[in-house]
Amino acid sequence: MSDLTDLTVAQIRDGFRAGDFSAREVAEAFNANVAAAKALNAFIVETPEHALAAAGQADKDRAAGTLKPLSGVPIGMKDLFCTQGVQTTAASHMLEGFTPTYESTVSAKLWDAGAGMLGKLNLDQFAMGSSNETSYFGNVISPWRRADANGLGGNAPLAPGGSSGGSSSAIAARLCPAATGTDTGGSIRQPAAFTGISGIKPTYGRCSRWGIIAFASSLDQAGPMARDVRDCAIMLENMAGFDPKDSTSLDMAVPQWEAGLSADMKGKKVGIPKEYRVEGLDADVARVWDAGIAWLKDAGAEIVEVSLPHSKYALPAYYIIAPAEASSNLARYDGVRYGLRELPEGANLQDMYAATRAAGFGAEVKRRIIIGTYVLSAGFYDAYYTQAQKVRTLIARDFAQAFEQCDVILAPTAPSAAFALGDKTADPLAMYLNDVFAVPASLAGLPAMSVPGGLSKDGLPLGLQIIGPAFDEQAVLNAGLAIEERAGFTARAEKWW
Repeated sequence: MSDLTDLTVAQIRDGFRAGDFSAREVAEAFNANVAAAKALNAFIVETPEHALAAAGQADKDRAAGTLKPLSGVPIGMKDLFCTQGVQTTAASHMLEGFTPTYESTVSAKLWDAGAGMLGKLNLDQFAMGSSNETSYFGNVISPWRRADANGLGGNAPLAPGGSSGGSSSAIAARLCPAATGTDTGGSIRQPAAFTGISGIKPTYGRCSRWGIIAFASSLDQAGPMARDVRDCAIMLENMAGFDPKDSTSLDMAVPQWEAGLSADMKGKKVGIPKEYRVEGLDADVARVWDAGIAWLKDAGAEIVEVSLPHSKYALPAYYIIAPAEASSNLARYDGVRYGLRELPEGANLQDMYAATRAAGFGAEVKRRIIIGTYVLSAGFYDAYYTQAQKVRTLIARDFAQAFEQCDVILAPTAPSAAFALGDKTADPLAMYLNDVFAVPASLAGLPAMSVPGGLSKDGLPLGLQIIGPAFDEQAVLNAGLAIEERAGFTARAEKWW
């Protein structure tokens, strides 16, 4: 039997059910990997006792014949999901030490399904970032290293993507078989692409946002990250579902995505957006994209060109809408009700607000609050926020028209492979451009997935993105499976940590 930590969610679930190993053995193996990988800084809080308690219950349930869908499977939980009795920080100083008295709907569903928690995963502060360099608790480091053949240096620490960089790094390093992520403008898909794993952002509203610390309410969506497409389907089935506590939650039955998996694309049309063939597109990204097209054609799909003419405006529209909503959502952190309170001697209420927010928020969060407050202010609301929302409507209309001609759309996930930590921190606009291919699907609220497509010339993973119509996660997963089977991606980071 291979090392337990090399097994996928499906293999752990099925092997445990077959009696090949105990749930406790699985939990202990992953706990040991987590404890030995401090150098990655993937976890803010480790919870080995939670994983062992769930494993103990799973072993009892197996003996009693009352197994649950995720019995025996330990996972990582992004530290944006409130977990009862376990510190939840959103990787910020503002919420350092905050211990919720309640459980987020998504995490509650996973625990009810039998999963155990290995710990709370690091992220960009309040989910704002593309490299996991904005966390108050320090940078997350990718387990991957560049090949040194081109003289760029094989030891430069690389970004694991963001904001779900702790999740992507932990899965790629075999610290957990799967993890939760959240995607506002690509924060599941881009880190998945950077670390050679899979991740899906479902249709907006599929997974409840209740108990997830808010960034941009009309964009935030929880989703799973795992080693392969099947695991993403298994996880998503146990995360999704209607929640009356969330007014944006979809009141729809949860499909059996795992049972519906099929790599047969016969009769399906795959759209290739001509606007994504931008001048200067990275040669490795273009090569893997062309390979993905060939793989889907081999699976029986017909390839058609589609147009998304307003996608070039997606990034500026996103960086108006998301900061505006962040400015509103983060106004609650004022030192009065919960979280950090800075109260200088002789300070009045206004002084306390200012001191608390100055100390509690990092530079990137402050930047987005300032942008958001500006675009919502009198005299600028119509010029910026209203116009951005109109652009958002046009982008959604473009996708609707494209899906009249095709079943799914194939595009790159990110414009490059992972970059070195520190490479883009001095230039926020260069950092924001990491989201250029991911943001349009977020603005339209569509399901989108990243699967590994190959390696760059530096030996780093590159992801392929599949975008589907609203509510059709099955089509996205199936196209992902067709690519996965043909790409045969088995590369993994060589252990250095």
